[in-house]
Amino acid sequence: MSLVDPMSDTTPFFSDDNEGEGSAEKDDRPSPEQEEDSPSGLSHIRAHLTVVVLCYINLLNYMDRFTVAGVLPDIEHFFNISDGKSGLLQTVFICSYMILAPLFGYLGDRYNRKMIMCVGIGFWSVVTLASSFVGKDYFWALLLTRGLVGVGEASYSTIAPTIIADLFIKEKRTNMLSIFYFAIPVGSGLGYIVGSAVDNRAKDWHWALRVTPALGLVAVLLLVCVVKEPKRGAIEARPEHTLQRTGWLADMKALCKNLYFGIITCVTGVLGVAMGVGVSQWLRKRTPRADPLVCAAGLLLAAPFLYLSIIFAQKSTVATYFFIFFGEMFLCMNWAIVADILLYVVVPTRRSTAEAFQIVISHLLGDAGSPYLIGVVSDSLKQADSYMWQFRSLQLSLLLCSFVAVVGGAFFLATALFIEKDRQIAENYVQAGDCDRGVTPKACMLVVFPIFYKQ
Repeated sequence: MSLVDPMSDTTPFFSDDNEGEGSAEKDDRPSPEQEEDSPSGLSHIRAHLTVVVLCYINLLNYMDRFTVAGVLPDIEHFFNISDGKSGLLQTVFICSYMILAPLFGYLGDRYNRKMIMCVGIGFWSVVTLASSFVGKDYFWALLLTRGLVGVGEASYSTIAPTIIADLFIKEKRTNMLSIFYFAIPVGSGLGYIVGSAVDNRAKDWHWALRVTPALGLVAVLLLVCVVKEPKRGAIEARPEHTLQRTGWLADMKALCKNLYFGIITCVTGVLGVAMGVGVSQWLRKRTPRADPLVCAAGLLLAAPFLYLSIIFAQKSTVATYFFIFFGEMFLCMNWAIVADILLYVVVPTRRSTAEAFQIVISHLLGDAGSPYLIGVVSDSLKQADSYMWQFRSLQLSLLLCSFVAVVGGAFFLATALFIEKDRQIAENYVQAGDCDRGVTPKACMLVVFPIFYKQ
């Protein structure tokens, strides 16, 4: 069948599921016993290995994103730019990511997802490496390369959760998604830690951007050698880097003195995701509205802790870290649950598109402009060019985050009113002519909610 037929399940190279990866002469399809193990067409061992690879790539994805945050002061000094301009680095990246997500969502629902991820991650690795060679007079080139990094992230983020959804169902899917989303806070913290550590050791922030590209090439090899495309929706057919010279202890002691924030992010990320999943699974036995209620509680509990962490930043470092710990932990309760909600209110053949739509709306209303907005507000509040006013203006501008967290909690409470009905409609999906009853307009509101907790 021709490549131009987007609904083909047998297209070569950009094939829909995994039908295009084999041939008649080379029978590498799963054995009948493996087929019995899982209707996805993959054995249980291969399915779990696939999740491990996807988790590694997700970890790497967020390491790269927050490596820039770890070396941002050096970047500002190197290019002699203001808070507003440095915020553009994240804004340009998010805008690229946001704009390209629908394209990859479209492709992910129609063609070979494994191949799309391989090409995207390979491109992302090359562009990230190129950004580490930008000279002092070419800040625009750094902006350009950070924007192009969004290509790789869009190709992965819209597709990986849908592969997991095609490998597992019910509580098993939720558990696998929770493991997958552990990589977000852990990767964010590691990016901050690794970026700062490499920058301090090399005395050049450019080197910090050369770590993840090498790991990205490893990711491509793992995708090629380990990951196989599961059959879309078939599972639901059943009822059922290192330091030199000094020793390891000396390195860890030095890192712990300078990188509390990165460590807190790693720990609270693991605790928050685990707590969110645990509470959600417990509450599901009592109400079908458990998922949005847990997400709402996480955001509403996080808001006061985030506010207090900002207020105490000038007076007590210990108190600041204490409140950050609990604020981040409650924020991270949402990660796996929101992904699960999105997947079970959308039919299997349109989940990549739904992931893309969620990415567009959440980043459009959230972190596409928020780094630049916070930087501009900070610059406008400065009354003198002093260290204290640099601190004070940024402190006041960050208070906006607590307010947005409360608004996010309110939206999740609203979601609880119709989540049960939307899930039933998706599970009982039928198509009549041009009228698709698989997703209701109300379900689309879900895509707005992640803007209140995403990094």
